[in-house]
Amino acid sequence: MESSAGRHNLKRRAKKRRKPLDGSVSMNQKYQEAWDEEGASDTCTLLEKNSGSQPEVVTLQKESLWATSIQMFIPFLLAGFGMVAASLLLDKVQHWTVYQEVSEVYILVPALLGLKGNLEMTLASRLSTHANLGHLDTRQQMLGLVVGNLALILCQAIVVGFLASLAAVIFGWVPSGVININHALLLCASSLVTAFGASFILGLIMVGVILFSRHFNINPDNVATPIAASLGDLTTLACLSWLASLFYNTMDSHPWFTRVIIFIGLILVPVWAWIASRNEYTCTVLFSGWSPVIAAMIISSVGGLILDFTVSQYKGVAVFQLVINGVGGNLVAVQASRISTELHSKAKPGQLPSSMQVCVSPCSAFCDSAKTSHAGTARMLMLMVIPGHLIFSYTISYLQAGHTSFTLIFMIVYLIAAILQVALLLYIAQVMTLSMWKHHVDPDNSAIPYLTALGDLLGTLLLGIAFQFLFLIGDRDSDVGD
Repeated sequence: MESSAGRHNLKRRAKKRRKPLDGSVSMNQKYQEAWDEEGASDTCTLLEKNSGSQPEVVTLQKESLWATSIQMFIPFLLAGFGMVAASLLLDKVQHWTVYQEVSEVYILVPALLGLKGNLEMTLASRLSTHANLGHLDTRQQMLGLVVGNLALILCQAIVVGFLASLAAVIFGWVPSGVININHALLLCASSLVTAFGASFILGLIMVGVILFSRHFNINPDNVATPIAASLGDLTTLACLSWLASLFYNTMDSHPWFTRVIIFIGLILVPVWAWIASRNEYTCTVLFSGWSPVIAAMIISSVGGLILDFTVSQYKGVAVFQLVINGVGGNLVAVQASRISTELHSKAKPGQLPSSMQVCVSPCSAFCDSAKTSHAGTARMLMLMVIPGHLIFSYTISYLQAGHTSFTLIFMIVYLIAAILQVALLLYIAQVMTLSMWKHHVDPDNSAIPYLTALGDLLGTLLLGIAFQFLFLIGDRDSDVGD
């Protein structure tokens, strides 16, 4: 990015980069001194790209809020239209035989779509921090980080996909008290292959986006996570629906097919784990990064249970569920990624910069720059909610999709639910990210899975409440209850 009135360049001679002992990324004392001289700011910091392997001069560039908003809004729109496409797809496939006969597939939808938050967005956040700290500027470091991180997310994808299918089977068994073995195998095979394939494709795209952003001096924290979401929902839902339908059609004629798929998927887990363990940055995450992704999967599965119940009452929920969940997840992922990068660049794990506090009131998180250096970004992200949802909603209306008429009262209630969801998520992100850092937990690996899963749960819950409220107040045109 070119210099502007709101951006300053600080040059400092840097010591040789230290290798972190705990798998996290930290800056040396010279960078900290530069920050101390400049003071707190509502920005992330980019390190100017260097051609040499050990640069003598490092330039710290501060982003202006205007540049940040431009970088965020364009990927946000692209992500939104990707979610609209996925929503239109869900609106169609909900009438497929496999969704009608094996309703537990609905429980898989938020859990597998949440993988973009559990894995791809976390990958984007980790690599964005590495990029901003100059760890992708040499070919050897870049290859090690890319291969290690791709192997890590493929290992996690298979395990989480398997656990998501078990959760779907259990949640489906609770109300009926009966488990259909063929349906359970169908869910497991569909989940494994979908998780693996989608994570591989999106992981490669994330690497390309971050390297491209680094080359053109764009902050990947602003663009990588929304782009992950723009393709994540559509790719994952298309794979899940096609595979579930394929396995359903072959369930009677080739009952061994799903068993072979599950066996092959599970034996690949130690292979990807071994590759990931050979990289110093991903080795620690391989052994300590399971709690966030598994907990997030369980949270998303609860959201899937709510979706399964709500769709049975209001078919119109399906087309909006992916949009409201995706918008909330995208915005909070950007905020969490930016806060995490700043923490890595300004402080050591366990220590918070003077411009940040863990315990702040909701008003302070959005308005008080003395207590958080990201209040301006939070307000800017909130400003994107209404225009974004209006654009996406009226795109759905223009395409005549869904089962709900776009009345004034519907849009008001829907936007209130969306605003409430994003406000809660941004506040939780502020508290959670700083709290993790204070307790020596790297938020790059842990914050985004929890936040996107909470976004899925809150979005599905608030959307269900909104439709129930509309039905109760009499806004029940022929489509709402259809």
